[in-house]
Amino acid sequence: MYTASTAYAAAIQTVHGIGRKMAAFFARYDLLITPTLAEPPLPLGTIDLGHGDAEAFFARLRDFIPFTPVFNATGQPAASLPLHWTKDGLPVGVQFVARFGDEATLLRVASQIEDAAPWRDRRPPTVA
Repeated sequence: MYTASTAYAAAIQTVHGIGRKMAAFFARYDLLITPTLAEPPLPLGTIDLGHGDAEAFFARLRDFIPFTPVFNATGQPAASLPLHWTKDGLPVGVQFVARFGDEATLLRVASQIEDAAPWRDRRPPTVA
Protein backbone atom coordinates (compact mmCIF):
# COMPACT_ATOMS: atom_id res chain seq x y z
CA MET A 1 0.00 0.00 0.00
CA TYR A 2 1.29 3.44 -0.97
CA THR A 3 0.70 5.87 1.91
CA ALA A 4 1.54 9.50 2.52
CA SER A 5 4.46 8.43 4.69
CA THR A 6 5.77 6.19 1.90
CA ALA A 7 5.47 9.05 -0.58
CA TYR A 8 7.28 11.38 1.84
CA ALA A 9 10.13 8.89 2.34
CA ALA A 10 10.45 8.43 -1.43
CA ALA A 11 10.53 12.21 -1.95
CA ILE A 12 13.26 12.64 0.69
CA GLN A 13 15.26 9.82 -0.89
CA THR A 14 14.96 11.53 -4.30
CA VAL A 15 16.10 14.90 -2.94
CA HIS A 16 19.07 13.27 -1.20
CA GLY A 17 20.00 11.51 -4.44
CA ILE A 18 19.90 14.81 -6.31
CA GLY A 19 22.07 16.34 -3.57
CA ARG A 20 24.67 13.59 -4.06
CA LYS A 21 24.68 14.24 -7.82
CA MET A 22 25.17 17.95 -7.18
CA ALA A 23 28.03 17.19 -4.79
CA ALA A 24 29.71 15.10 -7.50
CA PHE A 25 29.27 17.92 -10.03
CA PHE A 26 30.70 20.52 -7.64
CA ALA A 27 33.68 18.32 -6.83
CA ARG A 28 34.86 19.36 -10.32
CA TYR A 29 33.48 22.90 -10.61
CA ASP A 30 33.45 25.94 -8.33
CA LEU A 31 30.31 27.57 -9.72
CA LEU A 32 27.35 26.82 -11.92
CA ILE A 33 25.85 29.71 -13.89
CA THR A 34 22.26 29.51 -15.14
CA PRO A 35 19.49 31.88 -16.08
CA THR A 36 17.32 32.76 -13.10
CA LEU A 37 14.11 32.42 -15.13
CA ALA A 38 13.31 30.56 -18.34
CA GLU A 39 11.86 33.68 -19.92
CA PRO A 40 11.75 37.43 -19.25
CA PRO A 41 9.68 38.67 -16.30
CA LEU A 42 5.95 38.22 -16.83
CA PRO A 43 3.17 40.71 -16.21
CA LEU A 44 1.78 40.53 -12.69
CA GLY A 45 -0.97 37.91 -12.44
CA THR A 46 0.21 35.80 -15.38
CA ILE A 47 0.89 32.86 -13.09
CA ASP A 48 -2.05 32.92 -10.70
CA LEU A 49 -3.27 30.08 -8.50
CA GLY A 50 -6.50 32.05 -8.11
CA HIS A 51 -7.68 30.74 -11.49
CA GLY A 52 -8.46 27.46 -9.73
CA ASP A 53 -6.49 25.04 -11.89
CA ALA A 54 -3.66 23.96 -9.59
CA GLU A 55 -2.20 21.51 -12.10
CA ALA A 56 -1.93 24.20 -14.78
CA PHE A 57 -0.54 26.65 -12.22
CA PHE A 58 2.27 24.31 -11.15
CA ALA A 59 3.05 23.29 -14.75
CA ARG A 60 3.38 26.96 -15.74
CA LEU A 61 5.47 27.68 -12.64
CA ARG A 62 7.83 24.77 -13.41
CA ASP A 63 8.23 26.06 -16.95
CA PHE A 64 8.95 29.59 -15.72
CA ILE A 65 11.42 28.74 -12.93
CA PRO A 66 13.14 25.48 -13.91
CA PHE A 67 16.60 26.50 -12.66
CA THR A 68 16.14 27.61 -9.05
CA PRO A 69 14.06 25.01 -7.14
CA VAL A 70 16.69 22.25 -7.21
CA PHE A 71 19.09 24.42 -5.21
CA ASN A 72 16.38 25.33 -2.72
CA ALA A 73 15.83 21.59 -2.23
CA THR A 74 19.52 20.65 -1.99
CA GLY A 75 20.42 23.62 0.21
CA GLN A 76 23.18 24.93 -1.99
CA PRO A 77 24.02 28.63 -1.87
CA ALA A 78 22.81 30.55 -4.90
CA ALA A 79 22.42 34.20 -5.87
CA SER A 80 20.60 35.92 -8.70
CA LEU A 81 22.10 39.11 -10.09
CA PRO A 82 20.44 41.47 -12.61
CA LEU A 83 22.92 41.36 -15.48
CA HIS A 84 20.65 42.28 -18.39
CA TRP A 85 17.47 44.23 -19.06
CA THR A 86 14.62 43.74 -21.47
CA LYS A 87 13.71 46.49 -23.92
CA ASP A 88 10.99 47.43 -21.42
CA GLY A 89 13.59 47.93 -18.68
CA LEU A 90 12.81 44.76 -16.73
CA PRO A 91 15.77 43.00 -15.07
CA VAL A 92 16.95 39.63 -16.35
CA GLY A 93 18.73 37.65 -13.68
CA VAL A 94 21.68 35.30 -13.89
CA GLN A 95 21.92 32.70 -11.12
CA PHE A 96 25.26 31.70 -9.62
CA VAL A 97 25.36 28.48 -7.59
CA ALA A 98 28.22 27.27 -5.39
CA ARG A 99 28.94 23.92 -3.79
CA PHE A 100 27.17 23.09 -0.55
CA GLY A 101 28.62 25.12 2.32
CA ASP A 102 30.73 27.34 0.03
CA GLU A 103 28.93 30.63 0.49
CA ALA A 104 32.34 32.33 0.60
CA THR A 105 33.04 31.64 -3.10
CA LEU A 106 29.55 32.74 -4.06
CA LEU A 107 29.83 35.98 -2.07
CA ARG A 108 33.29 36.76 -3.48
CA VAL A 109 32.04 36.35 -7.05
CA ALA A 110 28.87 38.33 -6.37
CA SER A 111 30.94 41.10 -4.79
CA GLN A 112 33.24 41.29 -7.79
CA ILE A 113 30.28 41.45 -10.14
CA GLU A 114 28.65 44.09 -7.95
CA ASP A 115 31.86 46.14 -8.11
CA ALA A 116 31.53 46.05 -11.89
CA ALA A 117 27.85 46.93 -11.23
CA PRO A 118 26.24 46.76 -14.63
CA TRP A 119 23.01 47.71 -12.84
CA ARG A 120 24.46 50.68 -10.92
CA ASP A 121 23.62 53.24 -13.60
CA ARG A 122 20.31 51.69 -14.57
CA ARG A 123 17.30 53.75 -13.72
CA PRO A 124 13.91 52.07 -13.56
CA PRO A 125 11.56 53.17 -16.30
CA THR A 126 9.19 55.92 -15.28
CA VAL A 127 5.59 54.93 -14.88
CA ALA A 128 3.15 57.19 -16.68
